[in-house]
Amino acid sequence: MSESASNAEPKKGLGSTALRFATALPLIPLVLWLLFWAPPVAFQIFGLLWIAVVAQELMAMAIPESRACQVLGIANTVGLTALFFYGAGNARNFIAAFFAIVVGALFVSLSTPQPVARAAPRIGWLLGGPIYVAGTLGTVALLHAHDHGGAWVLLAMFAAFFSDTGAYFAGRAFGKHKLYPLVSPKKTVEGSIGGLFAAAFGAGLVQYFLLPHVPLWHAALLGVVAAALGQGGDLLESLIKRSCGVKDSGKIMPGHGGLLDRSDALMFTSATVWMYVEFLAG
Repeated sequence: MSESASNAEPKKGLGSTALRFATALPLIPLVLWLLFWAPPVAFQIFGLLWIAVVAQELMAMAIPESRACQVLGIANTVGLTALFFYGAGNARNFIAAFFAIVVGALFVSLSTPQPVARAAPRIGWLLGGPIYVAGTLGTVALLHAHDHGGAWVLLAMFAAFFSDTGAYFAGRAFGKHKLYPLVSPKKTVEGSIGGLFAAAFGAGLVQYFLLPHVPLWHAALLGVVAAALGQGGDLLESLIKRSCGVKDSGKIMPGHGGLLDRSDALMFTSATVWMYVEFLAG
């Protein structure tokens, strides 16, 4: 009995991994089309819908007691993201948006104060949630608007995906030392290092095929830095989920959890790549 049970355990893990790849596989042609060949409005609509779902998962997880606060948090996040598509060049638009977010939090919080013991977390998420989601994922829109925008977005995605995949397999093969057991007991130092090497390789692939004008060492180093911050973003979301008492942010993608679970690293890899393109790449 025990021997058969131990033999069944690896099969379950492999099945879970296969499910994750099978779920993500149909999205690959769609994402490539949106990045390189679709009209810009198609990419914008897809991005806004994606971020709306991410915001809904975050608000439902963090503010389960108030539907009004959830709706406002989603609306503020989508509205702030829209500025990245349509008004990123005007700082006054962002100042007005931040003021609107604060005023909205003021009115909704005072009109629905119960339960008072949870008022501070609700207000905090109404103010910080849109910045956490739109302020990071919105950089995908900024990257896409640059020259070679599709390639830059792909590099950010590769940094997140290769890091996650590399960390998983390196952790299974070599993992011995826990990375941050308080937040994510399964992650290991060896897995994290393997993820960084995999991210450098993924960034190098994008550089070789799509960004030949970028020095290879720039791309590799960018992949490592972006992946390191992406791993931090993964841990941050794990900490949020633990504090909210949930395992996954949602169930929209079998084997993956929610869209927030799939975006927690991309938030930071995209922002890192955008910083490089905007301030260092010229």
